[in-house]
Amino acid sequence: MWAKLAARNALPALLLTTASPLWAESILDRCAAETCKARLTSDQLLGEVQELVAAKRYEEVKPLLAALATIPTLRFETRFLTGFVAEETGDYRRAEAMFRAILVEDPTQTRVRLELGRTLLAMGHRQSADHQLRLAAEAKDLPPEIARTIRTVRNIIRSKRAWSVNVDLGIAPDTNINNATTADTIDVFLPYSPDPLAVSLNSAAKAQSGLGVTGSVDGGLRLPVARNTLMLVDFDAFATLYKRKEYNDLSMELAAGPEFKLSEKVRLRMEGLVAQRDYGGRVASRQVGAKTGLELTIDDKQQLAVQADVRHTNAIFDANYGGWQTAFNATYERVIGHRMIASASAFVRRDSLRASAYSNTEVGGVLGLGGELPKGFNFGLSAGVSHASYDAPVPLFSPDPRRDWRYNAHVTLGNRAIRVWGFSPSVSLTYLRDDSSIRYYATQRTRFRFVLARYF
Repeated sequence: MWAKLAARNALPALLLTTASPLWAESILDRCAAETCKARLTSDQLLGEVQELVAAKRYEEVKPLLAALATIPTLRFETRFLTGFVAEETGDYRRAEAMFRAILVEDPTQTRVRLELGRTLLAMGHRQSADHQLRLAAEAKDLPPEIARTIRTVRNIIRSKRAWSVNVDLGIAPDTNINNATTADTIDVFLPYSPDPLAVSLNSAAKAQSGLGVTGSVDGGLRLPVARNTLMLVDFDAFATLYKRKEYNDLSMELAAGPEFKLSEKVRLRMEGLVAQRDYGGRVASRQVGAKTGLELTIDDKQQLAVQADVRHTNAIFDANYGGWQTAFNATYERVIGHRMIASASAFVRRDSLRASAYSNTEVGGVLGLGGELPKGFNFGLSAGVSHASYDAPVPLFSPDPRRDWRYNAHVTLGNRAIRVWGFSPSVSLTYLRDDSSIRYYATQRTRFRFVLARYF
């Protein structure tokens, strides 16, 4: 609670200065009679409202705000002042609605975005508040003292945010729930045969479409344990259940460890982890390992993160897939304009498994763009490509080691302005394609997710 108040109070309340009061004394103060009538121009009425708001006479100003709302040319000023009064009097839902309505029509209103950040902090929505403040910091004409305040508040949010939970639930149409090959026939190399034999695949080996019920939960704890040190606990779970239970897919991961604040711009975290995947109602694999990450805040617009992940897999479904997996990832993020964040990632992953034919090295990258759209919508786009080289051939399919080109694309669209019991609608499309030198491993998959999501 104290952290939330400290962060919110660190942001100055910003009133409009587009019109100045036309008299120093409020007309309400000059009314001596029990019944008082006054004729005001729209500018005079706006000045009167600003004068009362500046004096924190919120109850008295509400009738005048109602009158101001009838003037179409002052729609922006009315919404802002209505939101501000609602915020100051504790009606945070109304304040949020007013500020978001302004930003839907004009996302460049930095002052409004700052007030929305203050409101979200008061509501306890620290993650959303931090997102709004990050976008506000992009403004080129931001006064230096306000920019410094935003940085301070974001640091407070990060260091004091004790927990966060995101959940969603919906349906997931899928063109390839068994992740089967796209080939109708494959080449098989038999012993003592100089030429491959073309074999036709039956229907069981081909892609099966289906409609599943899907849901996910991700959450985390950030507990202060010492000066500039936090203990992190992160949990992620994802599940898709089908009518055909043999394709049910469930994965879970739990990670915990310290995060060190090395400076105002550099943070280092180290976590141990355990993970498990169930497929078809049975445990398919278990993992244990560790991951470490370094985050560098270059400036208010740019951030760089580097992560290393090492884990050992116990592949219960097939011991040949068991072994060590090591991955390195670097991601660069930059705020663009007043409502978008672009990212670029590069990664290298090494699978050193029991079977050399399944051991491989994969190198790739992903480009992403996310942000806000008119009418309260938000979106995310990403596309990636990678190349995997395997250590040894699979003699049944080819005398040469396998080589894969892998492609992925993801699009998501949601609207947090629409809420049903606190949940907001979201739809996403994921496309995956694997072009393999061995036709049996060539796959293609398109997945939709229609969900209601809630962010705590």
